[in-house]
Formats: sequence, C-alpha cells, structure tokens
Amino acid sequence: MPQFLDLMPIMPEILLTTLALLLLLADAILKKRGAGAIGGLSIFGLLSTIIGVYYLYDNKMPVIFSGMFSADNFSLFFKFIFLISAILTILISFKYIKVRDINIGEYYILILFATIGMMIMASGTDLISIYVSLELMAMSTYILAGIERQRATSNESAMKYFILGAFSSALLLYGISFVYGITGTTNLEKVAAYLSNTPENNMAVVLSLILLVSAFAFKIAAVPFHMWTPDVYQGAPTPITGFMSAGSKAAGFAVLLRFLFTGMPSLQNEWITIIIVLSILTMTVGNIAAIVQTNIKRMLAFSSIAHAGYLLIAVVTVSDIGLSSILLYLLIYAFMNMGAFGVVSMVQKKTGEGGQIDDYKGLAKVYPFGAFMMLLFLFSLTGIPPTAGFIGKFYIFAAAVKKDLIELAVIGVINSAISAYYYLRVIMYMYMKEPEEDVVLEKSAAMTAALVISAVFVLSFIIYSEPVVNNITKAVSGLIR
Repeated sequence: MPQFLDLMPIMPEILLTTLALLLLLADAILKKRGAGAIGGLSIFGLLSTIIGVYYLYDNKMPVIFSGMFSADNFSLFFKFIFLISAILTILISFKYIKVRDINIGEYYILILFATIGMMIMASGTDLISIYVSLELMAMSTYILAGIERQRATSNESAMKYFILGAFSSALLLYGISFVYGITGTTNLEKVAAYLSNTPENNMAVVLSLILLVSAFAFKIAAVPFHMWTPDVYQGAPTPITGFMSAGSKAAGFAVLLRFLFTGMPSLQNEWITIIIVLSILTMTVGNIAAIVQTNIKRMLAFSSIAHAGYLLIAVVTVSDIGLSSILLYLLIYAFMNMGAFGVVSMVQKKTGEGGQIDDYKGLAKVYPFGAFMMLLFLFSLTGIPPTAGFIGKFYIFAAAVKKDLIELAVIGVINSAISAYYYLRVIMYMYMKEPEEDVVLEKSAAMTAALVISAVFVLSFIIYSEPVVNNITKAVSGLIR
C-alpha cells in the first residue's frame, strides 16, 4: 500500500500512458479501420485524466522520485491546460485528417504522448527529468508536424523543426552540464541553495543561465529564437499548429517559470534584464512581422510570438499577481487560439491548397456561424472587451503597473493596439468582401463542438473568472522565494 501511495502524484501520467500504449497496440491490429475509434477513446482518456488532475489539486502531494517530480498546484493547473488543448485538437482533427488522407490512429496516439511529455515537464523539479520529458514532447510534435508525408511543406516543416529543436536541446544539455559542474546537482532546489552562497558575477553561473534561458526561449518562440515558428506553423497540419501554439507554449512557460523561480532566484537581477529584452523584442517583432503576412497560419504564428512577449512582461514582475496572470492568460489563450485554428482548418480551396487570408473573403455570407466564431476569437486575441482575452491582458498589464514597470506596460499596450490591424483585417475580409468561388468548407459535428466550447469560454469567462483566479492564486503560492 505505501508503494501505491507513493505513485499517487504521478497517477494522471500513468493513466494516460497506459491508454496510449493500449491504443498503440489496438492501432497495429485495426489499422485505418479503427482510427476514428482511437480518436474517440483518446478524448475519453484525456477527460479521465482531467478528473485525476482535479482529484490531486490542493491535496499537497509529496515530491517523488528523489525530488524529481512534484504534483503541486502549479504543475496541476498547467496539466489542465495541456489536457484541454489536446481534447480541442482531437475534436478539430476528425474531419481534417480524413480530408487530408492522414486518417491514421498514430496521429491521435502521438498527441497523447506529446501531452504526457508536457505534463511531466510541468512537474519536473530536476533538470534531468525536465530534459527527458521535453524530448518526449518534442519528438512527438516533430512527427506530427510532418505527418502529411505526401505534402512537401509538411516535410519541410518537420525537418526545420527537428534541426532547430536539436540545436535548442544541445543548448539545454550544455547549460545543464554547466549547472552540474558548478553545483554538483541537477535538482532545482539544491541548485538554488548552492547558488545562494555563491559570489555574485560568477561568469560560469551566468553562462549557464543564458544557455538554459535560450533553450526555453526556443520552446516559447521568443525572439530571436523564433525563426522556426512561421515555417513550422504554416507547414504542419492545422490542428497540430494549434496544439503547438497552445500546449507546447504553455509547457515552455511552465518549465521557464519553475527554472527561474525555483532554481535561479539568487540570479534574479541577471535574468530580469534578459527577460525584459526578450519581452520587448518578442512583442515588437511578432506584431510588426504579422502585419505583412498574406498566409493566415503565418500571421497567427507571428501573433503567437507576440503573445509570448506579453507573457514575459508578467515574468519580470516577480510577483504572485504576475505569475497568476501568466497562468490565467495561458488558459484563455488555449481556448481562443485553438478556436481560431479550428476555423482555419475548415477553410480550404477546392484544389486542396489554402490558408491565404484572401480565402476568407465573404466567409460571413457563405458560413455565418464560422465567420462569427472567427470574429469572436480574433476579438479575444486582440484583447477587446468583454472577451476573455481582454481580461488576460488586463491582468498582465495591471501586474506590470503595480510593480512600477510602467514603460514595459505601455510598450505592451502599444503592441496590442498594433495587433488590432492584422486581426481586424481578417474580419474586414470576412464581412466586407465577396466570397471566393474556389473555397470550400470542411465542417463536422466534432468541429462545431470544439468551436462552441471555445466560444462559450471566451464569452462567459468574465462572469465566472473569480473562482478560476482564486485557484490560480493557490497554484502560484510559494513559487517565488
């Protein structure tokens, strides 16, 4: 019995891993005939895992595996974001992968493995467990990005993602080796204890900080480590693009926050300077580059980069309200961004190509429901009230103002205003242009369900935001030392 209790903190991961392995065996037997059933069972497994995560929340689980895995409220809240992102991804994938002739069971299984990697990343309290789980997530998303093997852009997307991802992994390992060489441990708590007694301006410590922050910046697509994002987002299957922009970005922030606040609190002055520079560059480059895009997936890719910049503003506040605003924004972002990519996955040309902003001309006349959904999600991404996106940005900028980071908050507000141009341009095309004759819509009940779930959250969040914020406050409590 004690051994079973020791495994309670990792039960959600065990449950999801068991399901993924069973589905892998089932797929080998059923092949394409069982792809739809595997997708349905994957959703069932993800919902069951959410129940497991909810059960553990606020139960003060012990740190297990010699201090390498923690099921604290911070990690559990992130797991909820990952699981929601995976469910929405599968819902918008059913029709998409049939139309694109990639209706294979391993597509859904890889989503499960990527989600497992994200969940372990969020709970990782040791650089080794963080690295291993990060690679599990990364390998799964590399394959998913290139799963449309018959399409050259998908292959190119996977190859670019793999090569640049390998480079970021090398930076991470190099940084870990520096940390271990200096401190003699990879446990974040022990690293923090050792560095608290280390003289300031130790160049080896600063170098390890730079290497590790650079590796994590790649995962959240922060400038100048964003080069892979537009090409990978454009070439990958659209549901997977949404999954990477919501789930992978949240996982990157979970690890970055854990590393900075648990492992490197004594180097706060150094990493605050680095994060401020990254935030300003990321916001500005992301928004300016998005303005000139003609492909909607590339536009949303640069938009995703800009949103990472907004989130980095809250990191430098080094406050509970700042951390709370990050978790809140990532939850909201998962719904509004997955909803936007859900609409994008429906719109394509009869030739099988698509993805241009011009393809959205007159969408309101052809498919009023889809156009309204897109309008709602773009309003939320812009931060227009009363959508959830407005609440998320308000909390971030309020946290910056409260910590006297007025200039950074102003830069964020200006960038948010700039983003309105390219978001509203799509809305103008949908409602003020004549429809394109060669554009078709791939609709399904599962797709509609995903859009409705996302839209209900985006519209109604302002009503029930208080209990969510209260739970987030509990999740970040004690993270800042």
